[in-house]
Amino acid sequence: MMSISQYREAFQEYLDLKVQVKEPENLYEPMRYILSLGGKRLRQVLVLMYTEIFEGDYKKALDAALAIEIFHNFSLVHDDIMDDAPLRRGKETVHERWDINTGILSGDAMLINAYQLFENYDGDTFKELARLFTKTAMQVCEGQQYDIDFETRDDVAIEDYLKMIEYKTAVLVGASLQMGAIVANTSTQCKEAVYEFGRLLGIAFQLQDDYLDAFGDPETFGKQPGGDIIENKKTFLYLKSLEASGKSEAQQLEHLYTINPAETSGKIEAVKTLFENSGAAALTQREIEKYTEKAFKVLDEIDISEEMRSLVKNPPSGYGKNLNPCIDCHALMAIKAGEIMDKRGYDILATGEVLG
Repeated sequence: MMSISQYREAFQEYLDLKVQVKEPENLYEPMRYILSLGGKRLRQVLVLMYTEIFEGDYKKALDAALAIEIFHNFSLVHDDIMDDAPLRRGKETVHERWDINTGILSGDAMLINAYQLFENYDGDTFKELARLFTKTAMQVCEGQQYDIDFETRDDVAIEDYLKMIEYKTAVLVGASLQMGAIVANTSTQCKEAVYEFGRLLGIAFQLQDDYLDAFGDPETFGKQPGGDIIENKKTFLYLKSLEASGKSEAQQLEHLYTINPAETSGKIEAVKTLFENSGAAALTQREIEKYTEKAFKVLDEIDISEEMRSLVKNPPSGYGKNLNPCIDCHALMAIKAGEIMDKRGYDILATGEVLG
């Protein structure tokens, strides 16, 4: 198997070859632009890596990996429009650089292009990939809608939140791993198990991102903590703190999530104190460990060689310092890293943008 950097280089060469600007330029140039803004491309690495873990040729998985990358960036273009975001990875967003109509249309074209890439596979492989992609794309949209709805709902339960992060984040991790297994033509049991492995890690990953947003070290996390608090996001920490607090503390926390002071440091520190005093901070860490343990239990049941199993759990130094490619999924992505260790000693590397 190759290192992460080698998979990434191979993928970048393929992207540069396949994604070209053509007429009409105002449709295709924004597509090329958003894809050029970078990111660690770890979802795509996972597709290629897991094709080889299941003894397939990673080159046959390049179209599937590119479909995941184009879909991911399509979602970013439309998310930025919904959020009226001026910047993406430090650069102008598509709708700011061009206009909203161009952003919508180019995003639509990217989604169609992602589907087109599956046409390069034959028969059953095409059907499996297309079916998985359609299911995953719809779940990501549902997760985004849940996230939007939660902004105005006062009755969000922990179960609701876990479903939202599963759909918005975790299913794309599971799909990336399963696509590799599909291209490698492994058994149905392996395909299903590796999807579950990725899904569980994706949930752990997002929970850790929530935790580090409040308590991470700015130097390792890559951004100033407290963003979710400033935006009054109903994260696992917030919901668990409401559940575990007394009436007075719960009311104080709810009040803090109704205000938007110009100077935010006081609000951030007050909320973090409530998170800690309620026990929510410690409970969140335990939840991360729980999902990670579940994921590695599934991994132990997947039919791969012990050499590959050891590689997944303990990647060599060539994969990067303290980088577990299975947990550092999207993210699955533009890494703004902060790390903690779970009780089994596996590195869990968080990103500042789980879908970023």
